[in-house]
Amino acid sequence: MFNDISYRTKMSKTIDVFSKELNSLRTGRANSSMLDLIRVDVYGQKMPINQLGTITTPEARTINIQVWDINNVNMIDAAIKKSELGLNPQIEGQLMRLPIPDLSEERRIEIKKIIKSMGEKCKVSIRNIRRDANDEIKKLLKSKDISEDDEKKYEKIVQEYTDSHIKIIDQKVITKEKEIMTI
Repeated sequence: MFNDISYRTKMSKTIDVFSKELNSLRTGRANSSMLDLIRVDVYGQKMPINQLGTITTPEARTINIQVWDINNVNMIDAAIKKSELGLNPQIEGQLMRLPIPDLSEERRIEIKKIIKSMGEKCKVSIRNIRRDANDEIKKLLKSKDISEDDEKKYEKIVQEYTDSHIKIIDQKVITKEKEIMTI
């Protein structure tokens, strides 16, 4: 029997990852999730910043990182500067302040392109999941585990999941673009 729920779950997880990536984009407002994708090379492995210190947003345009181990301050500083966020940390002992500058018009347009590209990659992932589901349906038909009527029914269900998830992606892209252009 065909298990459509596992494919729907994979599509939902793909959208969850996409949402996290969108939240990590700099919008001009301080948001601790902006730092989620940055990995710092410490203790022989790459670790997220939130495992190396406490991240707070005391003001709309500032992120503070209270680093737990003073030896990690320079490595976190380097990782932030290397990222595409365009932030320049100010260091006071174990406290790092990240002022969030206003976005220029050209940077907003650049971020819009990044958002569109991220959305397209996510759609490709959703379509790959659809292809895998349809391949499984064809195998089940070939091995006579399902009938041709079932094949059509399952393919229709998979296509409906695909269409609904692609609509969600498009909506998230539009919302994020508006957010970028209005701040």
